[in-house]
Amino acid sequence: MSNDSLYTLEQRQQAFTQLREVKSELAARGWFPATSGNLSVRVGDFAGDRFAFAVTSSGKDKSKHTSEDYLIVDGSGRPIEATTLKPSAETLIHCEIYRLTGCGAVFHVHTVFNNIVSELYAEQGSVPFQGVELIKAFNIWEENARIEVPILPNYTDIPRIAALVEERIDKSVPGIVLRNHGIYAWGTNVFEAKRHLEAFEFLFEYAYRWKALNL
Repeated sequence: MSNDSLYTLEQRQQAFTQLREVKSELAARGWFPATSGNLSVRVGDFAGDRFAFAVTSSGKDKSKHTSEDYLIVDGSGRPIEATTLKPSAETLIHCEIYRLTGCGAVFHVHTVFNNIVSELYAEQGSVPFQGVELIKAFNIWEENARIEVPILPNYTDIPRIAALVEERIDKSVPGIVLRNHGIYAWGTNVFEAKRHLEAFEFLFEYAYRWKALNL
């Protein structure tokens, strides 16, 4: 067992394997331009208010695979194991999402559509969607369902952003978007987090194209 039994070595390796697989798939879609974006998977269970997760290391080309792509951090975003690697600069946002939702994976990507749409709706504070089929990907099944994806400011100081997550997060909508930055999507596991991410990206493209058609 590792770190006072927070996780086993087998769970650690499983998390790294899951990150490698999803990283490959999302990189092939061009969702990590210029080393941007970050991915994480919780390792083991919550032990009271203590937990750990595997996260992509900072500054890596996510279209490549190396032995230094991931590391394990605690619920404060600090590396648990001895390493020279640095966690992604935005790890604190992952920490808050895990703490508040109890989820199993958090994926963050930068795309043209999520950036433009976050700017279009920035003053409104959220991106609204209603009656679009892909809303069902979030297990929301009401007819003509409406959701709003919260938009947070994109401060250079990441702790300032992390401090806003608790007041803005909507636990029925598994995503938040930073203005002119990108989407954070999460789920109970890797499969669900990827499904949610894909649904958000569809919705952002839909919103952009709808706006363009109605100018």
